[in-house]
Amino acid sequence: MIMPAFKVLNMKLTEEEKLHRLIVVGDRVLIKPLTLSKKTKGGLFLPPGYSEKEEIQTGYVLKAGPGYPIPVPENEDEPWKRGNGDNIRYIPLQAKVGDLAIFLQKGAIEIVYNEEKYFIVPQNSILLLERDDEPD
Repeated sequence: MIMPAFKVLNMKLTEEEKLHRLIVVGDRVLIKPLTLSKKTKGGLFLPPGYSEKEEIQTGYVLKAGPGYPIPVPENEDEPWKRGNGDNIRYIPLQAKVGDLAIFLQKGAIEIVYNEEKYFIVPQNSILLLERDDEPD
């Protein structure tokens, strides 16, 4: 049996390389949720699926989109001076790769990619970001 080329290539890629191939668009962020404890502080075991029903989730930002697109000024009065539309500008997002994000589950879209669970979250659903200090 001959396998299609795309399946053969997918088998050779590592998980990080597969995620690298994903492109997050607009003002969205790809977040890997943290696995929370299955026990409460009092020692009670939580039923399966309990943490998915929480309104607020926590996870690490794996990829961030380019930001909010803004229009390019149309100061050019001659049609031949205009570009082909490739000079799109963006207002960048606050979320950066590696940030710990606390976000609203209600605004997030849950996906499963390579048997791993991720959330695609718009910037306006992120409540708080925790970032390590960047060295100067």
